Amino acid sequence: MYCGSCIHDNTLASALMELGHDVALIPTYTPMRTDEDSVAMEKIFFGGINIYLQHKSSIFRHMPRFLERWLNSPKLLKYVSRFAGSTNAHDLGGLTADMLHGEAGHLKRELDELTGWLRDEYRPDIIVLTNSMLLGLARQLRKECGVPVLCELQGEDIFIDDLIEPYKSEVMKELYERSRDVDGFIATSEYYADYMAEYLHAPRERVHIVPLGIHLEGHGQHIGPGRGQEDLFTIGFLARVCPEKGLHLLAEAFRILAEKLGRERVRLRAAGWLGEKDRPYLEELEQKIESWGLGDGYDYAGEVDRQQKIAFLSEVDVLCVPTVYREPKGLFALEALANGTPVVLPDHGALPELVDRTRGGILVKPNDPASIAAGLESLYHDPARREVLARQGRLAVHQSYSARTMAENTAKVFKRFVG
Repeated sequence: MYCGSCIHDNTLASALMELGHDVALIPTYTPMRTDEDSVAMEKIFFGGINIYLQHKSSIFRHMPRFLERWLNSPKLLKYVSRFAGSTNAHDLGGLTADMLHGEAGHLKRELDELTGWLRDEYRPDIIVLTNSMLLGLARQLRKECGVPVLCELQGEDIFIDDLIEPYKSEVMKELYERSRDVDGFIATSEYYADYMAEYLHAPRERVHIVPLGIHLEGHGQHIGPGRGQEDLFTIGFLARVCPEKGLHLLAEAFRILAEKLGRERVRLRAAGWLGEKDRPYLEELEQKIESWGLGDGYDYAGEVDRQQKIAFLSEVDVLCVPTVYREPKGLFALEALANGTPVVLPDHGALPELVDRTRGGILVKPNDPASIAAGLESLYHDPARREVLARQGRLAVHQSYSARTMAENTAKVFKRFVG
C-alpha cells in the first residue's frame, strides 16, 4: 500500500538530497511503495520472506548466501507482497520481538549483513532508524559503525498496543531497554514527542521535533469541478480504509447531515487503500449507507496515486478523517490544505497542532458522529468561512510545510550530533 511513513521518509530523503546531502534510503522487509518517485536503494535488508523463515526455524539461519540473496531480491518480494500478506499485530508479535532482540536474537545474521555494508561500504556520518520497532538494530550499528544513531517516531505505538501476550510484554521490555541505545529521537509533533517520551521511558529532551513537510509541486494549482457548487456539499475522506481511520463515524455524520439538509445536497466521497482484512468492514458500511437510502450520494474511489490524490482533494469542499486513535502525524491534513481544502478533524493527537498552526480547519469532538455532523453543517452554511479557512490553510502549508523546510530542520538536528 501507499504507506504514510514510507511517503514521509521518501520525501525527506529526496529533499535532503536536493540540499546536497548524500543519503541512502534503505528498504527493509519489502520494496518501498510511495506515490512519488522513489529514491530508495534497490537492495533490501531484512527481506520479509527471509526473516520470517529465520524467525520460524534455525534451519534457515544457516542457508547458503545465494539462496538468501534470492529470497531478498526486490522482484520476488514485490511479487509476493501483491498477495496481501498480513501486517496484523496479532499475527506478528513473535517476529516483532525478534527484531527488537537485535544482535541477541534469531536475526543476527541479517543484522551482521546490514552492519557490514554500512561500516565497510557506505560509511555514514549518521544512521536514522525510521521507527522504534527497529531499535534492536541500534546497539550493534552504533558500536560497529562508530557514528550517532537516531530514531524517528511515526505512530508505531498503535501496532505495538495491538500485540497479544506474551509478545506485548516482551516487546515493551525490549523497547524500554533498547531506547537507551540511540542518541536521540525525532517526532513530527509536540503531542507525539511528549507521548512517546513517556511511552519509551525516555527523557523528553532527547526527542527532537521536526514538523511534517510535503513536496508542493502540483498541489493547489486548480480547483476541481465538484467544489463550490451552491446546492451540493461534498465531503472527502482520504486515508487507509479501516476502523482506526473512522470512516464509519463519518458515514454516520453523513446520514445525520443528509437528514437535516436533504440527501440531494450532500455527498460523501472516499478514497484510500483497502486491505483484505478490512474489506468486510467496508462492505458492511456500504450496505448501511444503501439501507439509509444514501447510496447515490456516496462513492469509493479506491487507492489513488499522487495525481489522482491531488485531483480528489481539489474537488471536495472539505476533508474529514475522524480518526479513532490519536493521530501522530496528519499528513492527509497537510495535503488537503495545500490544495485549499479546509479540514474537519477530531480534537486529539497531533491534529489540534496542525489546525492551530495552519488556521485551515475546525476541530470536533472525537468519536462523536453528531459533533462531526455539526462541524460539517457549520461550514456548509458559511461558504465565506470555508473560503477564509481554505486561503489561510493553503498559505500556511506553502510557506511553512514544504519538503525543503522539513529537510533543513532535519539537517539542523543531525548537526547537533555530527558536529
